[in-house]
Amino acid sequence: MSARPNPRRPDFFIPGAPKAGTTALYDYLRQHPQIFLPAAKELHYFGSDLERRRTPRPTLGEYLRYFADARDELRVGEASVRYLHSRLAAREIAEFSPGARAIIMLRDPVEMMYAMHSELVFIGAEDIEDFADALAAEDDRRRGRRIPPGANRPVALLYRDSARYTEQVERFFDALGRERVHVILYDDFKADTLAAVRDVLRFLEVDDTFEPAIRVVNPSKRSRSRLVRDVAANPPGFLRAVARAVMPPHLRKRVFRTVLNMNARPERRPPMDPQLRRRLRAEFAPEVERLGRLLERDLSAWSAAA
Repeated sequence: MSARPNPRRPDFFIPGAPKAGTTALYDYLRQHPQIFLPAAKELHYFGSDLERRRTPRPTLGEYLRYFADARDELRVGEASVRYLHSRLAAREIAEFSPGARAIIMLRDPVEMMYAMHSELVFIGAEDIEDFADALAAEDDRRRGRRIPPGANRPVALLYRDSARYTEQVERFFDALGRERVHVILYDDFKADTLAAVRDVLRFLEVDDTFEPAIRVVNPSKRSRSRLVRDVAANPPGFLRAVARAVMPPHLRKRVFRTVLNMNARPERRPPMDPQLRRRLRAEFAPEVERLGRLLERDLSAWSAAA
């Protein structure tokens, strides 16, 4: 069956936060017969304020091509975790898809930052392997210094900015309307994944009796070979030129992810330094309190001393 000449536009988005269960939710929703999600995640068409160092923003045609196989599904969506961080993405989404809905997933900010640092090291976007040192480099990186060659979106290296959820969530509330934004806490998602997924299905107004296969998605991992990781993250110029000449963006993305997965080995993330954890919990306590008021949830566990 051929693709539609005029692809459908997505009507729901999973804009983040990073390392808060978005990949797992994306996998579970893709299993639903009434929902279409493209094979590729992290399309990042919106968020025109976010700098890209290597890969250009997709054109509208390239972006819509990801949805060319959508048929009669009730919902069409995508997931790109940097939309939450962007100052402009929420408004751009509202203008692009009137009536769009958003599913925001939030995790204890200290745990999220630590997990995100580990992920960026794995994909070759972070070259400072010590988490405390990476945090200390944020001021330099905000000025455009000490950016690794493999960092396509340097904003990801501003860990603290990614964890300031309150203003990020407020932007989506303001742009889409609070009733069209569904917020999931990672703690709830982990404690009863199926119940959390069913809440999302009800929010999307699709059959909530469907039960996806619940499985481990995107576990903690390390690279087998740093050389393979670094070449994949920052290919030589000639190789990048050839790839762009012969492969469309969605295929390049798939090849990149395949290489990373083949180069991965499961490895439990080591515990964070207890003193650093305590300092970060104290630093983020006011932010956590603000977020709790916005969501009308008790988030004090996120500020508790370890």
